[in-house]
Amino acid sequence: MNKLIMLCTLALCAAAFTAPAHANLKVFACEPEWGSLLNELGGDKLDVDVGTSALQDVHVIEAKPSLIAKVRRADLAVCTGADLEIGWLPQLVRQSGNPKIASGAGSFMAADQITTLEKPSQLDRANGDVHPGGNPHFQMDPQRVLVIAKALAARLGELDAANAATYQQHLADFITRWSAAIPKWEAKAAPLKGRNVVVHHNSWIYLTTWLGLHEIGSLEPKPGVPPTSAHLATLVDTTKNGHALAIIRAAYQDPKPADWLAERTGVPALTLPFTVGGDAQSKDLFSFYDSTIDKLLGVAK
Repeated sequence: MNKLIMLCTLALCAAAFTAPAHANLKVFACEPEWGSLLNELGGDKLDVDVGTSALQDVHVIEAKPSLIAKVRRADLAVCTGADLEIGWLPQLVRQSGNPKIASGAGSFMAADQITTLEKPSQLDRANGDVHPGGNPHFQMDPQRVLVIAKALAARLGELDAANAATYQQHLADFITRWSAAIPKWEAKAAPLKGRNVVVHHNSWIYLTTWLGLHEIGSLEPKPGVPPTSAHLATLVDTTKNGHALAIIRAAYQDPKPADWLAERTGVPALTLPFTVGGDAQSKDLFSFYDSTIDKLLGVAK
């Protein structure tokens, strides 16, 4: 009997030593910018799946089985909100059958943590693809990203109390580096202040507001409405007479409309990364901002 007890004790000890460590929090990030921010805040304490890439229009994502699988295993979903993902995220959550991220602590919407720009006073589909919660492309504003980072670190600690101190340590490090980077970016981008730009879609307001650029035209006649030949023709004089710095488009957007206008005005068509992964340089949030400013300064010269 004593021998049996000893064997059982040894077996229990062995199981204790071979038992897996505290399981990582599994997070589904709707967009690359939030995947990058999660990596900054969580490091090796998180398992992060990113649902989209910089080469996709996140307004229109297909709810594929691979995405449903990612959502099904998530403890937390981190998304932009402000109805940016309204066409696909609810469907993913519903088909995944994962109640943890349907609402409450398991659902983190970045837009809920900040004040958005261009929030409409009234909704009218005749005005195009207007978001009721305001313009959702605030990943282009470093100050808002900082506010979101603080709220996200707190949420991670709420869901994973065992690593709450680690998330706060990572946040403190991020704040130090991010707060040092912002004035450097602003000083570097100073020559851009007051310059005019034409944009493909109304997705640049946070960047242009931050850097003091002026949007004098949009290739889309209304938000979300594809450029037409007639509308592009009206922009030729506007672009020329406004001495536009560039015609700006995101990495995922069709280059043809901007190229058409560039050929007729001599104003360069400029592809900006728009989010992490949008070009070879934009490997994280810091290099994403570096690349954006460098490319704008490149055409300014």
